[in-house]
Amino acid sequence: MAHSHVVRLIHIWLTIYVGFVLYEKELDMTTHHISNRDLLAILIGKKKAQMFHKHSLTALFFAEEGSSSYHPKLFAARELIKRSLEEALREGDTLSTPAQAGDYLKVRLHGLEHEVFTCLFLDNRHRLIRAEEIFRGTISGASVYPREIVKRALVLNAAAVIFAHNHPSGVAEPSSADVALTSRLTQALALIDVRVLDHLVVGQGCVVSLAERGMV
Repeated sequence: MAHSHVVRLIHIWLTIYVGFVLYEKELDMTTHHISNRDLLAILIGKKKAQMFHKHSLTALFFAEEGSSSYHPKLFAARELIKRSLEEALREGDTLSTPAQAGDYLKVRLHGLEHEVFTCLFLDNRHRLIRAEEIFRGTISGASVYPREIVKRALVLNAAAVIFAHNHPSGVAEPSSADVALTSRLTQALALIDVRVLDHLVVGQGCVVSLAERGMV
């Protein structure tokens, strides 16, 4: 689940968008030959594109408000991609492998300076019901309360869940606290017959699955 795949999704979205713009302007050009700077110019204007194109696409689309590489229109593009991936998860087939949720979670959680704990609530066919940010904490960790997740699972009538959180350090290696938390949540949800399928840890450019490591 290389991070470059998410960047490619962003580039595809830009390509589709600029294609409509070129069509409306009746320009005889193909988007495959347009530079990143020209694609950016369509979204944020030539002057800003001249300034911003020196940053990597990753830095631009995952920048937080207040940083030198942040632009509201690029944030909007990222948000649209996130919603598109979430829509695909909701309307698609069974969601039961890390690869199926990885791209969406990278777009949602990558680059955040604070730790965020997210739950993907699934139906009995493991299709997405809703993705929710459950807890937000500081760089030192988030306080995750099993009873709150149990309440949401009951409200949403979920049959299974996938947990995910980011490591602001960029290192996706699960900690002993991550493993212990997963165990506590699994036990709590088992009381209401909700199965924990996985716990994904998002770092810099990668996602680690606790299920694949036999920790779920």
